[in-house]
Amino acid sequence: MQFSKMFVLNMGMLITIAYLASVFYKYIVIRASSQVKQISSVLLLIFAGWISTVFGFQLTDEVIFDLRYVPLIVAVLTYRQPYSVILIGVGIGLSRLTFGITDATLAAVINMSMLGVMCAGLNIWMRRSSYRLIVKGIIVTLIVNVVNSINIAIVGVIPAAYFFSHIMPYTLPTGIVLSLIFAFILRDFQNEQSRILLIQSTNRLLSVQKEELQKAQIVLEDRAKQLMIASQYKSEFLANMSHELRTPLNSVINFAQMISENADTMDQEDIVRFAKMIDHSGQELLTLINDILDLSKVEAGRLDIVLEDISIAQLTEDVMSHFQLVAEKKGVELVMERKKGVPETLWSDPQRVQQILRNLMSNAIKFTPQGTVQLTVSTEQSNKLSRPGRWLVFAVKDTGIGISEDQFESIFEAFQQADGSISRKFGGTGLGLSISRDLARLLDGNIQLESVEGKGSTFRLYLPLNREKMG
Repeated sequence: MQFSKMFVLNMGMLITIAYLASVFYKYIVIRASSQVKQISSVLLLIFAGWISTVFGFQLTDEVIFDLRYVPLIVAVLTYRQPYSVILIGVGIGLSRLTFGITDATLAAVINMSMLGVMCAGLNIWMRRSSYRLIVKGIIVTLIVNVVNSINIAIVGVIPAAYFFSHIMPYTLPTGIVLSLIFAFILRDFQNEQSRILLIQSTNRLLSVQKEELQKAQIVLEDRAKQLMIASQYKSEFLANMSHELRTPLNSVINFAQMISENADTMDQEDIVRFAKMIDHSGQELLTLINDILDLSKVEAGRLDIVLEDISIAQLTEDVMSHFQLVAEKKGVELVMERKKGVPETLWSDPQRVQQILRNLMSNAIKFTPQGTVQLTVSTEQSNKLSRPGRWLVFAVKDTGIGISEDQFESIFEAFQQADGSISRKFGGTGLGLSISRDLARLLDGNIQLESVEGKGSTFRLYLPLNREKMG
């Protein structure tokens, strides 16, 4: 009966080690790499076998009976690498040498090494067998206990006859029963660990999905907001357009009707004045229509660019003279400055460059109730733009109403202005800057803005000076 009591004590120690290993794994090892987990588990099973020896039954000064082979059963049931099972068997055998080198300890090393090799074979059989896991576990437990008893009888220091008659009747059945109990405890522990890992994996997956859903929701809300803003701007644009188109169209109709109905009684000067008004209204109407057509062509990618040498002096002179009369009537001073180092010509599309500059100058004068609008031409070496190189810079600076920083992007969007009420107050479709930005990109350039609300704005048109001439 002493053997049975000792085996129960061994089992209690193994269960304690299993519990401590569970805690250690849950809070420390689980964060380690798979290689560290493998090494830690091998060392733990060797340690468990050694602890069983420490609390084993001391039959003589040299002979100890214990459940040191139970960790090998655990290894067979849990490992996928046969070599790890062999290492555990040899390791447990070598740990017996810590009690001294005797015939009994050497026999123990041989026994555990043989059991390790046999258990490696059982490990391979388990992974290939189609039996249920519980059946395979029972078979492995029975084989290991029986072979362990036979090995002790053959290589041990106790006479075989005495071992079979006085010791094995107690140790073998007790070892089988306790091994099975521990195997089932271990299986339950593994299932619990698998459930924990599954729950953790599911929680991580749910957390990732939740974050993705939140990001998707933010994107959808942002897009819905953009659609709402775009719809609002387009509604304002249509309202402004209807007004902008009707005003010059009504002027054309009304003045033409007046001339038609009163041609016989009107003075020649009145007819000429009305004709000029009709021409002016027609030009305004044509400009609006051209803006809409240009925007449509740019968005459709059907706007042709014709490159040629442009006289920079002639270009700026034409732009300044075009707005000179308008600026004088409004009381705005126009200033032109050309910095040193500006080349004589630029290889680009003269019509589109002039269109951009006229849009920028027109906006500057429109949104400057009083003060100055200055056009400055210079060169700049920059690596911050779309490509490094030398750039020709047209800077249009005004002392007008300015633009708040949070509206820098929106004013370049089609149908948008810094404030919808600005269209009603100052007129215009809100397409000029959008068209200008797209035209600048088609010319391999860019438009940048600096502004302080209430203090004026500076729009800079960058055009490349190192563009290669074709043909």
